[in-house]
Order: sequence, then structure tokens, then C-alpha cells
Amino acid sequence: MTQIVEITEAASYRIKEMIENNGEEGSFLRVAVKGGGCSGLTYGMGFEKEQGQDDDLYQQHDLQILIAKDDAGILNGTVIDYKQSLMGGGFTIDNPNAIASCGCGTSFRTATKKGTPENC
Repeated sequence: MTQIVEITEAASYRIKEMIENNGEEGSFLRVAVKGGGCSGLTYGMGFEKEQGQDDDLYQQHDLQILIAKDDAGILNGTVIDYKQSLMGGGFTIDNPNAIASCGCGTSFRTATKKGTPENC
């Protein structure tokens, strides 16, 4: 199965730290798209204990990644990285399908999916 989302080595290292620190061993990483944000869609990441029937399962860097079939087209080609700087660190998401985003950095829209914008 073709990878929908690429998780960089730096991001996978940080995600594994979070799994260990939060007692989430054995959990899946959920990468998702939700309605909302200034531009209409927002990204979501979290941990889940079970795979749903509408989820596809991917593996990278010893991580088990769940992506809902409905989100796959929107996320296809997305790269998730983790950047560390003197001011702290955070995940970055580069989605080639996003045609517009807002200043908050997590809200976007695609040519085919606009979502429902909210105030940031």
C-alpha cells in the first residue's frame, strides 16, 4: 500500500517520546483532517487504541499510523516533520493539496474540499 503521509525521522522520534511519556504504548498514531479553522479544515494527530473499519493502516519508523479512508485524498503526499529551535519545537505539516492556509498554520483548504471556516 502506498504511503499517504510521510513522517520524517525527527517527527517519528518525537512521536515515540510522546507515546512513552503518555503511557500510550501499543497505540496507533491517528493523522486526521477535521472541519474548522480560519480556512475551513484543520489537521489532527492523536493516539488511539483500536483501528476502525474505515481506517487504513500504514507503518513508518516502527509507528503504526491510522488514516481514515475519507481523509486519504486530502492528506496524500503530506510530510509531517518536527523542528526544534531555541524558541522550542513543534510539528510542521507540508500538504501539497492545500491551496490556501491562514496565519495560525494549522488551517487550510484544498481545491476540492473547503470545510466550514471558523474564527481562529
